[in-house]
Amino acid sequence: MGRKKQRAPETATIESAAHDGRGITTINGKKVFVAGALPGETVEFMRRKTHRNYDEAELLQVEVASQDRIDARCAAFGRCGGCSLQHVDDEYQRAIKEQALKDNLQRIAKAEPETWLDAMTGPVWSYRRRARLAVKDVPGKGRVLVGFRERHAPFITDMHRCEVLAEPLAGWMDPLSDLIATLSIRARLPQIELAVAENAIALVFRVLDAPSDADRERLIDFGVTNDCRIYLQTGGLDTVTMIHPTTAGESLYYTLPEFDIRIDFEPVDFVQVNSDINQRMVHFAIEQLRPGPDHRVLDLFCGIGNFSLPLAQRSGTVLGIEGDKSLVTRAAENAKKNALDNVEFRVADLSRIEGSESWLRESWDRVLLDPARSGAAEVVALMKRLNPERIVYVSCHPGTLARDAGVLVHEHGYILESAGIIDMFPHTAHVESIAVFRRK
Repeated sequence: MGRKKQRAPETATIESAAHDGRGITTINGKKVFVAGALPGETVEFMRRKTHRNYDEAELLQVEVASQDRIDARCAAFGRCGGCSLQHVDDEYQRAIKEQALKDNLQRIAKAEPETWLDAMTGPVWSYRRRARLAVKDVPGKGRVLVGFRERHAPFITDMHRCEVLAEPLAGWMDPLSDLIATLSIRARLPQIELAVAENAIALVFRVLDAPSDADRERLIDFGVTNDCRIYLQTGGLDTVTMIHPTTAGESLYYTLPEFDIRIDFEPVDFVQVNSDINQRMVHFAIEQLRPGPDHRVLDLFCGIGNFSLPLAQRSGTVLGIEGDKSLVTRAAENAKKNALDNVEFRVADLSRIEGSESWLRESWDRVLLDPARSGAAEVVALMKRLNPERIVYVSCHPGTLARDAGVLVHEHGYILESAGIIDMFPHTAHVESIAVFRRK
């Protein structure tokens, strides 16, 4: 058996950029994507992943820099897999994402909006109120690593601060590392979920073995010292249990001040990570749907009611549908707490629609879609049966948005009225966007 070819550093000039901001060079007819490299730069890189038609590489050194390059704010940038665009300014980042959306709509949907929306922007640092940190006891480093996965390897980044995490979480890597290092189960604690609510901070420690009494005391002491709630998760999400304080008093919550709505959530529930952008997004979506007191509105992939509850204030009837039963329960509780009796929530897997569902036999004036990365193909295929006058589609993947937009425009006769990016995740390549459709 032949020996595996040893990888060696290479040097090349970057010719162009991919939709996620990676630089592209061509060597011997094969494209190489170099994370962190900019068009026009001469760089040294190392190939890390080999594919049939292209390779992926790690940037080692910039020999000739682009005038667009700036110094990254985070000391872990380049190693950490969380952020990939800190080497260019905010305007450049948004231009990359806007181009990705435009290219996908033109290439896949073969559609152009009547109006391109200005990017929806907000805070670019300390914005992230939800995160999942990986944990690993690494004897070779003499410490427990707490952070995000590395960009080019399955290891945990040796980091001490995260500039995009909401304060005070941004500087908690070392205190959490020190805490876990004192536990008897330090090698059996693989992750921590972080959640910042308007009234409290919550930490959920995933444990593979039961903590000792001494471990529990140390975790509780951390909660007391840092004024945060401490939870343990021993198995699935239904095993999440709060150990500090003994009684919470009130649920975690965030508010939508424009609508005077409070939304309660559990620390492992899905909530939009950027509070300021979420408020702007909800405002814009409802403004574009233009609901009235006689309108029936369908909110698909509704979660805990982020759009449903404010929609209920402006509409006659709202039905929210979500696949996760626990989120539906929470949404119904939130409607009750906000004294909204014209909104109902149901559990349904929207990726497996049979066609006989009762809501498909009803008429809807407005539809809001906020699916996961896989998009809303099954729902969009049946949109003629729903026949809404207006549709707002909130997307976290421009490719699936474009696929679904193509069906709405070319098969169901909708007009793509407007589209634009939502800068929900600054400094990352993640592209959140919104599109508005109207019936001809």
